[in-house]
Amino acid sequence: MPKTRPHILLVDDELSIRDPLARYLEKQGYRVTEAGNAASAREALKGYDIDVVLLDIMMPGEDGLSLTRFIAENGGPPVILLTARSEEADRIVGLEIGADDYVVKPFSPRELVARIKVALRRTGGTQAANGNGGTIWAFDGWQLKTAEQQLFDPHGALVPLSSGEYRLLEALVERAGQVLNRDQLLDLTKGRIAGPFDRAIDNQVSRLRRKLEPDSKDPKYIKTIWGGGYRFSVEVQRS
Repeated sequence: MPKTRPHILLVDDELSIRDPLARYLEKQGYRVTEAGNAASAREALKGYDIDVVLLDIMMPGEDGLSLTRFIAENGGPPVILLTARSEEADRIVGLEIGADDYVVKPFSPRELVARIKVALRRTGGTQAANGNGGTIWAFDGWQLKTAEQQLFDPHGALVPLSSGEYRLLEALVERAGQVLNRDQLLDLTKGRIAGPFDRAIDNQVSRLRRKLEPDSKDPKYIKTIWGGGYRFSVEVQRS
């Protein structure tokens, strides 16, 4: 049976926040699984098909940033951070290690739902577009398969990508040869709702280079165009 309701994993150690928020999201049409700590969240990620993770940064034991890194490195669902901290540095760190978005407590539940919808449009839209088997972008022995949202190296091995890394690479290979500035890449990968953090794009490019490039300090695929942005600089074939 096809899944009709997006499944949200809500991770927050404060029951007084988690419980009413879960009820609100359920009234908005979402299925919600609650977790009070990172260990419970990891079990939920193993056991359920999660569409979006809402994740508190400050938790006892393993914190939200550590769990964000784990989700991103394993190609997990989009992560929206819930944080009581207002410092810009905390928000940037979260985006740099793989979070898709953030909201600062206290936040409007309506705003949070809007951000969830943006995350679902990005992932669900890609899946819907690939209902006929998707597109395979091939370059220099690599394959980026949009139906699976997966990257395979020239030896056929799967290369784990965070959702943000995948969207950035897809945006670049779809427009191979074009120079894309940071504003364009923000619009193509996160949307303006995530905030204009140029360094988040730079750090995602750095992570992609470590996974793609024979020498990340002398990149072959993702070239920096000084004063312009980035360009995917090898021939790409579509099938």
